[in-house]
Amino acid sequence: MNLERYWAKPDKTIQQHIGDLLTHLETLKTMGYIDSDDLYELVKLACYYHDIGKVTERFQQRVLAKEKQYFDPDREIPHNVLSVYFVNENQVQKIKGHDKRDYARVCFAVMYHHDYCDPIKTILEREDTIKENLAEVKNEIFKLSQKFYTQLAMVKDIEDIRAVKIKGYLHKCDYSASGNYMIEYPHDFLEQGLENCMRKWQRKNPNVEWNSLQRFCMEKQDQNIIAIAQTGMGKTEGGLWWIGNHKGYFVLPLRTAINAIYDRVCEDILENENLSEKVSLLHSESLEYYVKKNVGTDEEIFQYEQRGKAFSIPLSISTMDQLFNFVFKYQGYELKLTTLSYSRIVIDEIQMYSPDLLAYLIYGMEHVAKMGGKIAIMTATLSPFVKELLEKYVGFSKDNQKVFINDSIRHNVKVRDRKINAKDILDLYEENERKGISNKILVVCNKIATAQKLMEEVKAEVAGKNISVTVNIFHSRFIKKDRAKLEEEIIKFGKTYDKNGNLDKQSGIWIATSIVEASLDIDFDYLFTELLDLNSLFQRFGRCNRKGAKNVTMYNCYVYTRLDEGDFILGNKGFIDKTIFELSNKAIHDINGKLSESKKQELINGYLTTENISQSHFIKKFREKYRFIDSISIYSFKKNENKLRNILSETIIPETVYEKYKEEIDTISQKLNSERLTAIERKCLRSNILQYSLEIPYYHWNSYEKAMKKGCVHQYQSINLSPGEKIKVMQCRYDEMGYYRIEFADDVD
Repeated sequence: MNLERYWAKPDKTIQQHIGDLLTHLETLKTMGYIDSDDLYELVKLACYYHDIGKVTERFQQRVLAKEKQYFDPDREIPHNVLSVYFVNENQVQKIKGHDKRDYARVCFAVMYHHDYCDPIKTILEREDTIKENLAEVKNEIFKLSQKFYTQLAMVKDIEDIRAVKIKGYLHKCDYSASGNYMIEYPHDFLEQGLENCMRKWQRKNPNVEWNSLQRFCMEKQDQNIIAIAQTGMGKTEGGLWWIGNHKGYFVLPLRTAINAIYDRVCEDILENENLSEKVSLLHSESLEYYVKKNVGTDEEIFQYEQRGKAFSIPLSISTMDQLFNFVFKYQGYELKLTTLSYSRIVIDEIQMYSPDLLAYLIYGMEHVAKMGGKIAIMTATLSPFVKELLEKYVGFSKDNQKVFINDSIRHNVKVRDRKINAKDILDLYEENERKGISNKILVVCNKIATAQKLMEEVKAEVAGKNISVTVNIFHSRFIKKDRAKLEEEIIKFGKTYDKNGNLDKQSGIWIATSIVEASLDIDFDYLFTELLDLNSLFQRFGRCNRKGAKNVTMYNCYVYTRLDEGDFILGNKGFIDKTIFELSNKAIHDINGKLSESKKQELINGYLTTENISQSHFIKKFREKYRFIDSISIYSFKKNENKLRNILSETIIPETVYEKYKEEIDTISQKLNSERLTAIERKCLRSNILQYSLEIPYYHWNSYEKAMKKGCVHQYQSINLSPGEKIKVMQCRYDEMGYYRIEFADDVD
């Protein structure tokens, strides 16, 4: 068949489009991203046949029509279904190294490369329409045998690695060809960038070298590894060395930390050169961050973001949900899993994930490892039970696990069997002020309501004592505009050294939540914290005397072990696993004084064992979620139907914020509904409105909706972000301490 006669798109023939796919496929092969010749040949066949179903008369009329014509479901069959009739089984059998299911695998990739319909149902129920569509090319088509149906059912499975890869590579080549972008950029710069970075450090200190952790990562580039290293040992550089000159993803739980590492890579390692082809951000606000960083024109920023979302850029700093949502096995998930199969993935701070997210993550890592991808776990703390889950499901070898501790003493700990309180905090503050010493105090609470209440108590105590102290609060329920400002302020206040290289000495109190717990580069003099669990506690310790440069002769970490009973999980209430909390409390009960890094590891290894937590809520929830994700049938979920979030949330604009910025918000909303906007303009305007928003737990909104129906609160009109997306305005308290939920009577909530 002369495919130059038929059009795939208004500006390209089918033959030209196939040629584009094959060019991209050759790029993947040349870069070493396809691991066998027979797999390459099978993908090549899938690329050749995927769009041949477009040769029908009706499709050609539509693609060449001057005015847009729509697909007629009564008279037409989607081209991906028709294309499978052209796949030549003899060509598959001629490939050296093929097996008996490869014909079905190629057919599977071709017939499911679009989600226009259920292909098998269409084939079985619309035979007459299929014959009519293919009538003019009947000599070119092949019959589908019963063996085809049997084998297709067997290869349509996440466990069939070969089928997943054929379809994944087809998607990757097809999208790159259709979108006219590079399928992959070269990955030959990271190791040189790290060496250049070291030379800069050595100009300041000739004795500095890559440490034992970083050398371990260099030596184990081709292995799955677990590296446990205390705060300040350079886990980021270690993770980057492990990725080396390979395609890589650096995964962290918090956007703040992701943005910080992106900045470090751009500035320190890549020296801001050619960033848009080397490193990308992958999270829900990446475009907004690019705009803030001013990395190019509007069009350049938009293309930069698109390359990152297409997984074309060699190094990406990402949230977990941007990569591991493939576990829902939606139509097209194969592209993401196939890309990860030739990548190196660093998972940083794994202890931060809830049991739900840990189950999704471990299931995802399990399948990435089966596909050939490499994984590194980099963390400051790792419970034995999590390590055993990683060994069981992902297959981490004990030979490739190592703990890195220099056993410096950074923390002098006092455990107090009472609730955290304002008096204790201010007593220490006043004592330090009398001594004239650096007085940066960080307070970490387990929940936002506790932080807000404590803030009110501290301010009341300060007013009563008539002392001068700056008190700030930082948590996740500020509008984005305020939260960004607070992030900048706490990082600036929490620096270790001043501009002259001396220890930074300031006075003030910051009250926060676990939002400061991991990967935030802050260094306070003193820490007051509630106990949550050992992993969380030691992460919080890492925000105090972070660099180990401060005096530890006196207590610098105060731990409070009394919590409200309602904080513990009971049915659908509470959020703290009582089993893990009680084990952690028992572990630290007798601590009174200096605490070494090795002692921290000893406590975690001794108390948070698989045996000790086997009946905990955490393990029960993990098993429940793992079984759920494992049971999902291929393509039973739509791509955006499920999100990797352990708590359902609702995005709202507080009414006080809306009233204050009403004119600006309404003006932007009106612009958003204009049809003349470019994609980048629309995204930037949407981002401008979202600066006034925050996320709340969905049950807060659900309770508020019930109150609206009863006339208890005012009902505001939603703000239009797009024809299908609105953001709600909600009556609530919002001030310098953030969002407060309105409490309703029991019959309303």
